Amino acid sequence: MKIGVITYPGTLDDRDAQRAIRLAGGTPVPLWHADDDLKKVDAVVLPGGFSYGDYLRCGAIAAQAPATKEVIRLAGQGLPVLGICNGFQILVESHLLPGGLIRNEKQHFVCKDQKLRVENNETAWTNMFEKDEEILIPLKNGEGGYIASDETLKMLEAENLITFRYLDGNPNGSLNDIAGLTNKRGNVVGLMPHPEHAVEPGFGPDTKTAMRSGIDGLKFFQSVLQQVVNA
Repeated sequence: MKIGVITYPGTLDDRDAQRAIRLAGGTPVPLWHADDDLKKVDAVVLPGGFSYGDYLRCGAIAAQAPATKEVIRLAGQGLPVLGICNGFQILVESHLLPGGLIRNEKQHFVCKDQKLRVENNETAWTNMFEKDEEILIPLKNGEGGYIASDETLKMLEAENLITFRYLDGNPNGSLNDIAGLTNKRGNVVGLMPHPEHAVEPGFGPDTKTAMRSGIDGLKFFQSVLQQVVNA
């Protein structure tokens, strides 16, 4: 199964995402922001980084890139799309997911291993998790505070569109402790923490078992492979 990873100017986690896909059993396909040919991939990852230097608003310029416009079109047809950190910001700026992301509540860049609770395990990217499962993956962002209108928040809660919530403290002031979202169809998922940094023993978060042994992020990429196979 081929999973595309789009590189924008300022992207820095594209190689990590490609490695995560490979470890999950998929074939990563590098994609370039200025190219609207997504090479017939089965899914797409918008990785973390600082696309276009985070000018205007994080993800705002990347949302207008030719590759992103093609992602928007194909997402409407059911293509699985995962946005990680800056990728989540791009999804919001592209209106594939609602709300917005602003400067962290305490105005500082946050880098830590973050515990999350799985709220929705019925999406293309979360079906390998258990409902209410607690996972640990790295978080690193300066503008990860999720905001939305009261009406939008009520809709997200009522329609089970929140995929992950922060546990053991809210690192950036996100409303309702929201760490990630999905669209109604379940093919588009965005989150601020970085699953691609928790896919290989020896390089992930510390766990009770051993240092750097956390691999909870691998299930994101295994989930979409299973989704594509069963589609």
